[in-house]
Amino acid sequence: MKKYAMVIDSSMCIDCKACMASCKVQNNVPRGYWRNWIKHTIPDFSQGSQTRTHFQPGGCMQCDNPTCVQACPSGATYKDTQNGIVRVNEALCIGCGNCITACPYDARFRHPDRRVPDKCDFCFSSGRLERGLLPACVDTCPTKARVFGDLNDPDSDASRLLREKPSVRVLARGGIDTKPNMYYVAATAPTDWVGEVEFPGAFTTMATLVNPVVKVAVGLSALGVAVMWAKQIFSPDREESEHESSAPGKD
Repeated sequence: MKKYAMVIDSSMCIDCKACMASCKVQNNVPRGYWRNWIKHTIPDFSQGSQTRTHFQPGGCMQCDNPTCVQACPSGATYKDTQNGIVRVNEALCIGCGNCITACPYDARFRHPDRRVPDKCDFCFSSGRLERGLLPACVDTCPTKARVFGDLNDPDSDASRLLREKPSVRVLARGGIDTKPNMYYVAATAPTDWVGEVEFPGAFTTMATLVNPVVKVAVGLSALGVAVMWAKQIFSPDREESEHESSAPGKD
C-alpha cells in the first residue's frame, strides 16, 4: 500500500507557473479553472533593496483527515486506501457541492460541463502514475521545487527529503487538523490564506439519508443485471430446450 505525498521547497519557486500550465494541459482543466496554484507574500517595499517576495506552490493536500470526505453525503469523495489520494467517484456524485465548501484550502471546483467536483489527484486519473511518470507539475518544474513520492517507501525522494530537512504544513484555521500530505521544507509563506472548515447545515442528516440510497441504487442496478443473467440460466424453457436437444433419438 502506498501513501503518496508532495514535499515542496518553496524557497526555490520562481513563480514561472509552469506547474499550473502543465497541470491544465495534462488534465484538460477547463478555461478559467485551476487544479493547483502559486500563492505569494505581499512585498514590503520599505525594505528597499532587501525587499523579497516568497512564492508558495500548492494544490489539493490529499489530507489524511479530509473534511471533503466527511462532508460528502453519497460517498463519491473518498480516500483511496491503495495510494492515499483523495479521489472522486463521479458515478456516485449527486452534485450537492458540500465537499467544495468543506475544503479549507479551496482546492476543489465544480466542473462546468460535468457538474461534479474536480481537483488535483496527482495526475492519477490521467494515467501518469500507472505509467511510472511523475505528476505533470513535478515533471515540469524547472527548479525542482516540487518533489513527489511514496512516504511508505523510505527510499523515495519525498521520504528522504523529509528525513534530511525539517518541514512544516499549512494548516486550516478553526482548530481542525486535516493532516495534509503536502509538506514545505523548513518554512513557507504565506499561511494566512487558508480558510476554516465549513460543513453545510444538516449535512450529517443528509449523509445519513443519501449515502445508503445512492449505494442501494447502484447496488440494485448491478442486482438487476445479475437477476436477468440468473433467469436466463435457470429458466424452465432453457432447461426443457436443453433436455430435448440431448434426448436419445433426436436429430
